[in-house]
Amino acid sequence: MADENENGGLTHFDAHGQARMVDVTEKATTSRVAVAEGRITMALETADTIRAGTIRKGDVLGVARLAAIQAAKRTDALIPLCHQVPISGLDVSWDFVDATCLRCSVSVRTRYMTGVEMEALTAVGIALLTVYDMCKVMDRGMVIDGIRLVHKEGGRSGTWDRT
Repeated sequence: MADENENGGLTHFDAHGQARMVDVTEKATTSRVAVAEGRITMALETADTIRAGTIRKGDVLGVARLAAIQAAKRTDALIPLCHQVPISGLDVSWDFVDATCLRCSVSVRTRYMTGVEMEALTAVGIALLTVYDMCKVMDRGMVIDGIRLVHKEGGRSGTWDRT
């Protein structure tokens, strides 16, 4: 269900079709959570090198974890109509779903007047781009895909899960 303004349109546009930041002043402050995930597929040699921790640039997943945290905290600077949301918690997890496909999952938490879906999605994207950056010397053919919201809770719209 999309948020709507008094004119029945999407809230990021005013009655004249001009982009605007949604006013959340009167919204209730509630606990909110968003979980996003994405994947990067790579050559087997690249995946094995990440697993072994022997990439010349250092700890790939550790650096990518820090990039995810930084990206979530700065989402409002990257996406024009996002609010500056005070993040109270963030977890990043990594797992190889097969021999060459690495999945990143990010969970973001806040107690605020708007959700953290964009922060979770941005964190995943930047984490995966960081893996690419650190490993591109070995494998320029890596593919990032499947970035998506998988869970959100809190706020007026309640809980949503990808089925």
